[in-house]
Amino acid sequence: MAEKHFHEQKEFTQKYLLPYFQKYIPELHKMSVLEVGCAEGGLLEVLNTNGIEAMGIELSSERIQIAYKKNSSLNIIQGDITDPQLYDKIGKEYDLIIMREVIEHVFDKEAAFNNLDKLLKKGGYLYISFPPKYSPFAGHQQIAKSYLKVIPYLHLFPTRILKSLEKYFSEDQNFVDEIKLHYRTGMKIRKFEEFCRIKKFIPVKKELFLFRPIYGFRFGLPKIKLPNIPLIREVITFGYEVLLKKVG
Repeated sequence: MAEKHFHEQKEFTQKYLLPYFQKYIPELHKMSVLEVGCAEGGLLEVLNTNGIEAMGIELSSERIQIAYKKNSSLNIIQGDITDPQLYDKIGKEYDLIIMREVIEHVFDKEAAFNNLDKLLKKGGYLYISFPPKYSPFAGHQQIAKSYLKVIPYLHLFPTRILKSLEKYFSEDQNFVDEIKLHYRTGMKIRKFEEFCRIKKFIPVKKELFLFRPIYGFRFGLPKIKLPNIPLIREVITFGYEVLLKKVG
């Protein structure tokens, strides 16, 4: 699985993220980049190969070890984006911060935004993507072994019903606990945009997707965009993607 993740990260960066950044960010090649939640380091490897200075923060020591096995020259530190001492440990600001499919797993989102603000230079860029809290598969039910993996909004079911389904479909005992954890830590679009306003992160490019770009690499599905309609967007958007600029 780690091998698959690494190659997916590389392919997605080469074919989607790097062209995206080159299109919307002037002089990308001169920038310092920080990836929050770099996992196996596929994105970092692509950026480094293209002459872009990139560093990663990763919470999991196991994933860091895998990253170094893939490329021992990568620059990764073990850290938590909510750590109040994180800026002191890193000791510098960055021109671009990338946080892909991470914010929805963070409990203390205010602490995370405080660190993002400290680590990002004024005039710098912040790229974030995530599945909204009430979106069809925000519970990450695709981890299921049974048909439960394709049932939308499963994380919104009452726990007692989910426990019965877990037993009936012979799922792992922690299946319900895990998807409910994803629900508790989930990120609402409205709340996310409120944090951005407070920190003076202004959108440069914002898109909502039914089928988000990564689905093309995982499932061969085309990108399908959605209109930015309040309330409705919270429940039908599979993926929210935004490039922001720090103006404050």
